[in-house]
Amino acid sequence: MPQYKQFPLPDTAEGLTEADILTWHVKPGDTVTVNQIIVEIETAKAAVELPCPWAGVVTELLAEPGQTVEVGVPIITIDTDPGGAAAPVAAAPVAAEANGTSSGKIGEEMPGGRIATLVGYGPKSGAAKRRARKDSAPAAAPAAAVVAPPAPVAAPAPVVVAAPVQAPGGYVPLAKPPVRKLAKDLGVDLHALTGSGPGGVITREDVETAVSAPTAPAVVSSVDNGTRERRVPIKGVRKATAQAMVDSAFTAPHVTEFLTVDVTPMMELRARLKNAPEFRGVKLTPLAFCAKAVILAARRTPDVNATWDAAANEIVYKDYVHLGIAAATPRGLVVPKVRDADRMSLKELAVALDELATVARDGKTSPADMMNGTITITNVGVFGVDTGTPILNPGESAILALGAIRDMPWVVDGEIKVRKICQLALSFDHRVVDGQQGSQFLADVGALLAEPGIAMTY
Repeated sequence: MPQYKQFPLPDTAEGLTEADILTWHVKPGDTVTVNQIIVEIETAKAAVELPCPWAGVVTELLAEPGQTVEVGVPIITIDTDPGGAAAPVAAAPVAAEANGTSSGKIGEEMPGGRIATLVGYGPKSGAAKRRARKDSAPAAAPAAAVVAPPAPVAAPAPVVVAAPVQAPGGYVPLAKPPVRKLAKDLGVDLHALTGSGPGGVITREDVETAVSAPTAPAVVSSVDNGTRERRVPIKGVRKATAQAMVDSAFTAPHVTEFLTVDVTPMMELRARLKNAPEFRGVKLTPLAFCAKAVILAARRTPDVNATWDAAANEIVYKDYVHLGIAAATPRGLVVPKVRDADRMSLKELAVALDELATVARDGKTSPADMMNGTITITNVGVFGVDTGTPILNPGESAILALGAIRDMPWVVDGEIKVRKICQLALSFDHRVVDGQQGSQFLADVGALLAEPGIAMTY
């Protein structure tokens, strides 16, 4: 007889509590193999693809795209023995317990109720709970890791067709989360629609029909501003970024200083190096020069590369530079790191920055690549912005904003000339970095960009 197993959402990074379902790569009825990618999820740090822990046939998807799921909650049901005679369910666990070992497959319940995950072990399956929905009846008790076979045909029906729920405020329309989101985006009131789906469920077609249908003038005049607003749930990268910025802004006392620099010599050096055989094919940007300047200046002012450890009541000075580069992506702000950037040449930095930006734009930056930075650069100049007051990344003591490079009048040897001008802004944690140290670091970065030959003296 068939054997059904449910795959719970694993902890893909230490401390993960929930994730959003982005895209399913399988559907009910599909045959899957071990380690086949079945779903893409978005955590608070990155988008992650999850492999299938078993071979078999997909019988049910327990979460829909856009839904937020807690770690440990089942997201898919797989028949691991379709049409065949299943092996005794309890045989393998008993043998494992007798030997004190386990196979540790992802998603499999281990002795003691723990679930093997991508990183360590997740919560016990019995402790996993679905997040309660405001518009639904109390949820049923969660299923065990291995469940009884559902009815051949009617099993999926309860997921889609549910009895109307009478909320305290009155009638609550029946619609799936994607349909509700579509209605919000298009400004359609679900209470005014009659569902054409089974059991009166409102479908995507019902919402689209309501949008295309002509609206009487009287109705238009009575519509309030709420129907012209769009609400987007705060989750994933946006939620993590917001929390990190609040924690930083209200924990570390920020000081921001500004410096305007003539970077004409740096731009001339860049033009010469781009024609050099060693840099042929390398994307050599002003950001690469700025990164090199930050690394060199941090040698003379190591405080900007230190960390305030409140728990230990210590300042931790680091003899390495894990350089963070703030990157705007479709999913929000991420800050991947260039590991041991202080050991890299200018060419190696340029290549690393190009690869880092490509991976970030594709949304493939792993959680590990965004952890344990020591100092950060945010390149606001790519947006045509001159300067700003950047907020520190938690755990770091300095962040430098690189502004746009513009042709501007500048006094050179008593004469006004057109030069390449750029503004720098440095925010630092005043608990770690004093004003003199912050000013010295910013002046050193500016001097290196204004005259790259100064690097010979470092």
